[in-house]
Amino acid sequence: MLKINNLEVSTDGKTILKDFNLIINDGEIHAIMGPNGVGKSTLSRVIMGDSNYKINNGDIIFNGDNLSALSTDERAKKGIFLAMQYPMEIEGVSNQDFLRTAISSINNKRIGLYDFILKCEKGANELSMNKDLIHRSLNVGFSGGEKKKNEVLQIKLLSPKFIILDELDSGLDVDSLRIVGENIKKYKEENKKTSILIITHHPKILEYLKPDFVHVMNNGRILKTGNYSLANEIEKNGYNEYLNNENIMTKEDTNE
Repeated sequence: MLKINNLEVSTDGKTILKDFNLIINDGEIHAIMGPNGVGKSTLSRVIMGDSNYKINNGDIIFNGDNLSALSTDERAKKGIFLAMQYPMEIEGVSNQDFLRTAISSINNKRIGLYDFILKCEKGANELSMNKDLIHRSLNVGFSGGEKKKNEVLQIKLLSPKFIILDELDSGLDVDSLRIVGENIKKYKEENKKTSILIITHHPKILEYLKPDFVHVMNNGRILKTGNYSLANEIEKNGYNEYLNNENIMTKEDTNE
């Protein structure tokens, strides 16, 4: 589904991703973990087409299409969805109008109001969301948990093929994390070919969405890849082992 080849990305003259490689097949769940500032969120934004980042080298291929030639909305229509770490607030645009317009744009046809209301209410109930949030300005005055639930509501309504969760678990209390995790898990079970890329610091969300692969990232590239047990090792021991090994390798390369 997604193939990233030798990707190098910069912003404001600073290189963030370096020789980054990743392959995600249909139906797989991948998790990327690592310290702050190593390029995890940059990766999500570059896949989605954030113009603040410049691709200096490499390709991002999604189902055979080179994403560099596509705008953000075109990528969304291909089936890519980014659940943002800090969802935007848009005053004056109702959540309902935003959601209905997005669904219509993705499907290239206007969704009927009755069908839309039924889908919204079903999704809101499953997420234990206050239905009044559907009629308020997009994310304005929403709590952190309400914003994240609203991101998952969008997933339910837009039915993406590839979901990027950028620290979806940050700012969530225990109950909200459980609700969000269980809803995404259910979506994945109902859409088996859907692939998910989880960007997180903590393995708690991974208890609901057990990844097929866990990657440790630092300095803009992947240092180590393992299975779900790697996340548990990181929770227990931290990142030092992997970062120290990288420093040793870098020093050896320099000496050579």
